[in-house]
Parts: sequence; C-alpha cells; structure tokens
Amino acid sequence: MSLRHALLGLLSERPASGYDLLKRFETSLANVWPATQSQMYTELSKLSADGLITVSAEGPRGRKEYTLTDEGLTELRRWLVEAKLQRNPRSDLLLRVFFLNVVTPEQARTYLEGLAQEAEREYGDLRRLETSIDWGDDPLSVHGRIALEYGLRYNAMCREWAEWAADRIG
Repeated sequence: MSLRHALLGLLSERPASGYDLLKRFETSLANVWPATQSQMYTELSKLSADGLITVSAEGPRGRKEYTLTDEGLTELRRWLVEAKLQRNPRSDLLLRVFFLNVVTPEQARTYLEGLAQEAEREYGDLRRLETSIDWGDDPLSVHGRIALEYGLRYNAMCREWAEWAADRIG
C-alpha cells in the first residue's frame, strides 16, 4: 500500500480538503498506514500533477478541495485488483526474538512480556476507537470496521503469542 492509494481511496468516497483528508485519515487509516501532515500534502500535490485528482474548489486561506478524476479512479481500481500484494518480509520484532539467546532468560521474558503488554494496549486503543466512531452503512464505514476487526484480531494474536513465547523461555 502507498499513501498515494490511501488518498485515492478516501477521495473515492467524496471530495475533501487536505485538512478533511487528514482528519479522516487519523480516524480510519492511521492504524494501518501512518502518515504525517507534510507527507499527505506532498502526495496530494503529486497526485494533482499526475492528473489523478483535481482541485475542484478553492476557499479562504488557500484551502483546496480535491476530487478524484476518472484516471485516479482507474488507478485505484487497478491497484486494488491487479497490483501484486507487497508483503514486508522484514520484522525487527522477530529478528530480535531470533537472537534472544544472547541475553539472560529473564531479559528475554521481559522483552516478550513487553510485547504482550504493547499488543494489549493497542487492542484497547482499537476498542476505544471502535466505540468513538459514528459508524454508518456507507462503504468506508463497512470496510473500515472490517479493517478494524483485523487490527483487533492481530493484536489479540500477538498478545497470546508473546505470552506463549515468554512461557517457553527457560
């Protein structure tokens, strides 16, 4: 996934300003694909230059509202169904686990217990996010809930695995 496609996806629902996109991003995609405000505005400029979005309205203080173009929708659809899924095979977490034998068993257990606690915190954060959103029947809400459920299940699995792994350290 790229920020480019995340923004195209958000704009497929309705036109929005950079500020609106940032706020929608923070409440929907930030747990999946974090991005800073400057990254987002830089990508909006690139998308506009590439003809994938257009400025459909301008307001006070340089506020711009962006709309997805036909080319942008075509690119989003292409990415969704044709582009090969990019899995990141690198995991700093698992690399560390692989070499936990070079620290004391107590340090290894502490590390794994910390992973379990972090997963539990993230699970709680997602539960709070779930209850704070006014979910609707619109496509972004439906698919957002599906993505949120993935995060909940993933963090539950990570906590369970880390607790299991900590119990295996001699």
